[in-house]
Amino acid sequence: MSNAVKTIGVLTSGGDAPGMNAAIRAVVRTAISCGLNVKGIRHGFAGLLEEDIFDMDNLSVSNIIQLGGTILYTARCLEFKKKEYQEKGAEICRKHGIDGLVVIGGDGSFNGASKLASLGINTVGVPGTIDLDIACTEYTIGFDTAINTAMEAIDKLRDTSESHERCSIIEVMGRTAGHIALWTGIASGAEYILTTEKYHGSIQRIISKILDRRKIGKKNHVIVNAEGIGNSTEMAKLIELATGIETRATILGHIQRGGNPTCKDRVYASALGTKAVELLCEGKTNRVVGYKDGEFIDFDIQEALSMSKDLDPYLFHITQKLTTR
Repeated sequence: MSNAVKTIGVLTSGGDAPGMNAAIRAVVRTAISCGLNVKGIRHGFAGLLEEDIFDMDNLSVSNIIQLGGTILYTARCLEFKKKEYQEKGAEICRKHGIDGLVVIGGDGSFNGASKLASLGINTVGVPGTIDLDIACTEYTIGFDTAINTAMEAIDKLRDTSESHERCSIIEVMGRTAGHIALWTGIASGAEYILTTEKYHGSIQRIISKILDRRKIGKKNHVIVNAEGIGNSTEMAKLIELATGIETRATILGHIQRGGNPTCKDRVYASALGTKAVELLCEGKTNRVVGYKDGEFIDFDIQEALSMSKDLDPYLFHITQKLTTR
């Protein structure tokens, strides 16, 4: 591998996701094994603008692969949407000798990475988001851990819901994408799965189904509701008023972002971090890495951002069959 870059910077941006530390570890150790210097950038693009930059070595990433969150911290930086701050960021990279940058985050982070690439800083994005909403890849760092966390919580809530013969509404994360709701709803055997993309908007239809199922002996009901639909507490009030069945809403919130990453998140994040460094070593820039059809691949960032992603049509299809009883 020819070293097209000499010093690689790495940052995490946007929402945190379990497995980000595994990706950071892979970036640092792969770069060092290729004879490169590595600099960590704390607090994402905001930290870059503030020059919160430090040298990293193998010891810097020792014993972090099992940790949730990100040792580099993260933040959202609206300023970085402006050209003057993008230019400032590129100049700071040059000042610190950073000629290659790995950006771990989601679509917004990749937009920032692409702007830096246009200003002469070689950049590669690594998809880190629990929402699974990056279209160029079948896998995003943190999704597997998040759905397992949500599934375990729903299992526990079902136990108490059954004991009290209640209806439980569990709201999971996903403002614009319903992948977490779909997967956890199937995995937990939910009677109703409401996703941002497919919700019909009629609480009355849900009420009618609950009443019909109560007639045939169904005593408890679990509804998985995507954050983008929201209004779980109000839904609970309406269902209880219309059915007479005690109904509770539980919003899982940010527990889905935390916790020890699963084996899949550790392994795939490690592979993506390594792939990102290898691309920079090949002199490539403005790329985003991903996983598709059994391979770790890469795309032009703008091409990746132009893609759209819907729910898996077959998974949605099977919910229609599995939630009929």
